[in-house]
Amino acid sequence: MNRSAQIRERLFSPVGLHAVAFGILAVATIVLGVRLILDWRATSSSNVEAIAARQLELRVLEVQTAPLRGLDKRVALSREQIDEFYAKRVPDKESTLLEQLGQISSKGSVRLSRVQYTQHPGSGDLTEIRMDAGLSGDYAGIMKFINGLERSPTFFVLRAMQFSGQQSGTVNLRLQFSTWMRPADAAASGIPMEGTQPADSDTASSGGQSGEGE
Repeated sequence: MNRSAQIRERLFSPVGLHAVAFGILAVATIVLGVRLILDWRATSSSNVEAIAARQLELRVLEVQTAPLRGLDKRVALSREQIDEFYAKRVPDKESTLLEQLGQISSKGSVRLSRVQYTQHPGSGDLTEIRMDAGLSGDYAGIMKFINGLERSPTFFVLRAMQFSGQQSGTVNLRLQFSTWMRPADAAASGIPMEGTQPADSDTASSGGQSGEGE
């Protein structure tokens, strides 16, 4: 028997067939193992990229929401400051307004007369109270009155001044200025709305007709 016949006989023998099958299985196992390793690396890389992307999104959200942290406390503080401003600088009734004007006019040798009040609708939170008045006195007294308006605990805003004459050292001015009240307080005050007959008052001038300047 020649060598090729011996090889053929061994190849097709049970042992040879098992060896061939084992070799095929070994090659298939190696191929599948290599494919599994490559797939695992690809999957791991994708997971790392996904985790990195989520971390980046989380960081962006943290930066975007940073200004909102503690917002409830800042809102509460703002409300307290607003309430304090209203309590100190916004009159709650007309008599408070008249009292402030009387105190300011009494600090100088001025007379505040013909004060006319009208309501002017505001933004909804406050109603503007506009006042149109005649002011007479010497120059120093008038300046003290104007400074008193600006420094008054009640919030006054000077809108216009118009010179109306001078006689024997007395200067006459027409003064227009405003303050603000809560809508409910303004409605209860009886001050007419703008465009209707304005309310007149000389109460504020009663204490300042002959006062001496400081």
